[in-house]
Amino acid sequence: MASRFRSNSTALTRRALFSLSITAGLLLSTGVAVQAAPKTGLTLGMAVEPAGLDPTIAAPVAIGQVTWQNIFEGLTAIDRQGKVQPQLAESWTIAPDGLTYTFKLRSGVKFHDGEVFDASVAKFSIDRARGADSVNPQKRYFASIDTVEAPDAATLVLKLKQPAGSLLYWLGWPSSVMVAPKSADNNKTTPVGTGPFKFAGWAKGSKVDLAKNGDYWNAAAAAKLEKATFRFIADPQAQAAALKAGDVDAFPEFGAPELIESFKDDPRLATVIGNTELKVVAGMNNARKPFDDKRVRQALMMAIDRPSVVEGAWSGFGTPIGSHYTPNDRGYIDLTGTQPYDVDKAKALLTEAGYPDGFSFTMKAPQMAYAQRSSQMLQAMLAEIGVTMTIETTEFPAKWVADVFKGGNFDMTIVAHAEPMDIDIYARDPYYFGYKNPAFNEILKKVEATADASEQETLYGEAQKILADDVPALFLFVMPKLGVWDKKVQGLWENEPIPSNVLSEVHWVE
Repeated sequence: MASRFRSNSTALTRRALFSLSITAGLLLSTGVAVQAAPKTGLTLGMAVEPAGLDPTIAAPVAIGQVTWQNIFEGLTAIDRQGKVQPQLAESWTIAPDGLTYTFKLRSGVKFHDGEVFDASVAKFSIDRARGADSVNPQKRYFASIDTVEAPDAATLVLKLKQPAGSLLYWLGWPSSVMVAPKSADNNKTTPVGTGPFKFAGWAKGSKVDLAKNGDYWNAAAAAKLEKATFRFIADPQAQAAALKAGDVDAFPEFGAPELIESFKDDPRLATVIGNTELKVVAGMNNARKPFDDKRVRQALMMAIDRPSVVEGAWSGFGTPIGSHYTPNDRGYIDLTGTQPYDVDKAKALLTEAGYPDGFSFTMKAPQMAYAQRSSQMLQAMLAEIGVTMTIETTEFPAKWVADVFKGGNFDMTIVAHAEPMDIDIYARDPYYFGYKNPAFNEILKKVEATADASEQETLYGEAQKILADDVPALFLFVMPKLGVWDKKVQGLWENEPIPSNVLSEVHWVE
């Protein structure tokens, strides 16, 4: 009996397949299109693998580029235009004196492990970020908070010591996402959030896998992808090969501008050039001679032909800047003319400062291509005014953080600052530039003392002008977002108002 059943089953299967093949042939012969269903998975490439997956305890932007808005969410969010939007807080009110923020939280929100999100959890998250033992990378943004109260499950009240006009914006950052008491300690390796994707696995050195959160609280914004994989490929040539072979569907931040042209004739791939907040600056140790003399700093800036740096360092992709501010940012002023390229004037300033024959110093340059190439361009340009620059490659991030960022043991260094609207770093004490200007600090305090957007923009303009004149760092250029991805992939952010790879709207089309 069993043998006869298998035989009949096989015959039935063959007849069914034959019938299907005839039907398919008829469809094709009559001109009716047979389309495959759109793909539901995405493999996205990144150059840098994060060391952990909790953006509330470490600064590297790669953490947020995997987890922010995918796994983790905040009270507010930054949208693709850089605007603040409600998220886990559906609304809020601000007291007239700017010292009390009352948030109405969304109901029905759960973490991926089933834990309920409510005001007590929000209080836990903020207290954890601002506590005495906090290692939150943006802890200073919570310093204005005096008390955090949860009068009921749907209400969160923040009482401030002084006004903080940018608080709603800061609450939308990766470092401000909501974490749950039960899972917070393990988020570095097994992140649990409220977002449209769940963490599905991490093969160290290779990839991180995410899966759609079928119980996402916002049904209207549920993920369109069933799964997503972040693959880590450091070498630009390997990135290009993976894209061309279809092993990677998208590389939103492609690492080799000189190879962008190689994709232009590929019918499957699109190249998308957008904006970022990546400000490439050569920071000087303002506490060390000769960089403690403003005339020296101004002379070095005037020796730099910024458009040539962009061409030589990043194949012409980039926008010269005259301050620590990007054209995307509100209140931006083009200040590249404050210290214009002028070799003769640069030499005269050096002579006035007591260095008629120039001087020598060391540039500690991270191994990344943009830093190495920019350093080589600066080296050649500074030689024209008699300044000798020795380039010392410094491993990033570990050695650079130890020697430069924390140790202050450097003359000059060069990095791309990725944080949006981070002009306030020049008011931080301590900070690796060693720059101190009470007038600049006062302007930044005024920015936070008002919630009036136009007044803030005017103040940001004043702050930019001070930096352009003082030159605590050589302001070079803003790197663009060089994206390469399959033309059938829709919904990726073309611009990057905050370092991210937001996948909630990403889908395939046919």
